[in-house]
Amino acid sequence: MAIQWFPGHMNKARKKISEAMPGIDLVVEVLDARLPWSSTNPLVDELRGDKTCIKVLNKADLADPAVTRQWVTYFEQQLNTKAMPLVAEERQQVKKLIALCKQLGAARLEKKQPVRIMIMGIPNVGKSTLINALAGRYIAKTGNEPAVTKANQMIDLKNGLVLSDTPGILWPKFENEHSGYRLAASGAVKDTAMEYTEVATHALDYLLTHYPDQLSTRFKLKALPASANEALATIAAKRGCLKPGGVADLHKASELTLHELRAGKIGQITLEDPQTVETELAALQAARSAEEEAHQQDERK
Repeated sequence: MAIQWFPGHMNKARKKISEAMPGIDLVVEVLDARLPWSSTNPLVDELRGDKTCIKVLNKADLADPAVTRQWVTYFEQQLNTKAMPLVAEERQQVKKLIALCKQLGAARLEKKQPVRIMIMGIPNVGKSTLINALAGRYIAKTGNEPAVTKANQMIDLKNGLVLSDTPGILWPKFENEHSGYRLAASGAVKDTAMEYTEVATHALDYLLTHYPDQLSTRFKLKALPASANEALATIAAKRGCLKPGGVADLHKASELTLHELRAGKIGQITLEDPQTVETELAALQAARSAEEEAHQQDERK
């Protein structure tokens, strides 16, 4: 799936973040708990250097709790990294994040200096919602369309923490095509940049394998479809997504499926787990190595 999503303002944002990073003590990266790996931006680790990063798995109420625990363990094995699930609308959970930030920034607080925190994340992971929750008031514009935040903001929380908000930066390109599909399924890229049927089919293929019961219950499937295409056709028939003559309207059925997935109506779903991602990355590396070897052999001829 070829989605190229790196608008000009994001190139500028990358430069601004790089310039601002020396004055930052702590990075908070907001991830989508339903796709923690795919919603990670590789630039975050590159730009933060050795600064401590808290990976916040937001929208945890929409994700599979068991898989979320796997991801927390996975991320905390990384250097200078903490991880925690979060629902930004839950005040008590936000307080836990504030407490963790103060704990990690204790050295500065002891000197009566504020802990300077940079909030980072790709579009549509709930970054602005979290900022508003941390501030306890409306600061950042929120919305379900990606790239709402476009200008850096400095926000003094008046509790020893100062936030630096940044525009959402999405991957310059998706080397792992599965990540592109998952991001599209979650709504992290604008719907105009995707083919609904292709994305819905990819999502259904995963749901059939990992969440067959939830899928069957939501769409009242008497028997589990043998393939994603069959599942989509069945959903079209069940929900009345039909063209004249009773032909299945797969685009409409795809749109419906993705909207229900995003809203959590199918259940608490996580679209990737650490083992799946590691397998995909290994395959990607093997393909890259094979390509390099083939290129070297061509040069020797």
